[in-house]
Amino acid sequence: MLKKLNLFIMEEESNKEDIFRKLQELGGNIVAQIESGVFPKISIPSRNVNNIVYDEKLRQYILGPQKVIRSAGNIRLIKPLTQLIWTAWFSLRLLRDGKSFTLRELYYQSKNFPILDFEEQKESDEIVTDLEALLGVPREEFGLTPKENSKIFGDIDIEYKVPVKFKGKIENLMTSPDGKAIGMSIATAKFLKCRAKMVIAIEKDGIFRRFIEEEAYEKFKAILIDTAGQAPRFARLLIRRLNQELKLPVYILTDADPWGVHIAGVIISGSANAAHIKGLVTPEAKWIGLWATDIKKYKLPTLPMKERDLKRLEELMQDRRYHSDFWKKQLREFKELGRKAELESLSKHSLSFIVDEYIPDKLEEIS
Repeated sequence: MLKKLNLFIMEEESNKEDIFRKLQELGGNIVAQIESGVFPKISIPSRNVNNIVYDEKLRQYILGPQKVIRSAGNIRLIKPLTQLIWTAWFSLRLLRDGKSFTLRELYYQSKNFPILDFEEQKESDEIVTDLEALLGVPREEFGLTPKENSKIFGDIDIEYKVPVKFKGKIENLMTSPDGKAIGMSIATAKFLKCRAKMVIAIEKDGIFRRFIEEEAYEKFKAILIDTAGQAPRFARLLIRRLNQELKLPVYILTDADPWGVHIAGVIISGSANAAHIKGLVTPEAKWIGLWATDIKKYKLPTLPMKERDLKRLEELMQDRRYHSDFWKKQLREFKELGRKAELESLSKHSLSFIVDEYIPDKLEEIS
């Protein structure tokens, strides 16, 4: 299944060799251009939102055919071209040495090369994403990993496949009352015995903890996942695997605001920033709230939308991922209200209301 998903499968030596070859070919192409007396250039798939298309077969948004050119012949592009070449070189070293770096460590490592002049980590992260799009390979496969904050809690036994010292170890994911951090080891583990009937992905850590305290995992026979805001890649991979391999329905719980809408949308149909990566979406997942229409229905305390919220709302209303009748209805309701609500606002009724009343109502409503 991992090979089928084309994600995070570093354990296969042939895959390492393929990535190593791609990186070497990239470097060789640059050298060949220089030796032939021309300014070196690289053609990269465009990650502009106008180049994102929906793939009916994959049921996710992917990059279209448009390309952007990084050329040393353009003085404005010399810096990003240099940064991209260095990042590729550094990734080759990581792969050769069998080591991994966080994106933050990569940023600080670049400080040894003042000519790169990354002003902040966001800039180096963007270059890494360009390299992913260019190679058609997720950064995790060439040793670069992001900071992961998501967690999982549920009655499922897994067998670790990586790292080597833990390979074959079996663990139940209810062993920590705080949940287990979702990294590569859990996201790529083999599923053994699962006693759960569904997955509930929750935007906020406080509500994730509330669900554990109220024993929602027992009441709904659920695996609980704390996405920690926008779900990181390993969390999205794990959610997809639980749905695809174990056939568990996935329900997403977020704040009632444009950002919550997008958190759900990314899990369901993918993000613009990762449109070049296949196998991270769960098209069958359902957003069960908080909906804009829930604000009135449950008489929830609200907050006024700020300028950035309204700007984000307008962006979502133009985004093709949210053009179904359901999404359009919720976005229109947000615009009419001009207000938002947090998941915690359900505690107005009682601390256990979200588990005892809200979730059962929602599951019945969407059934």
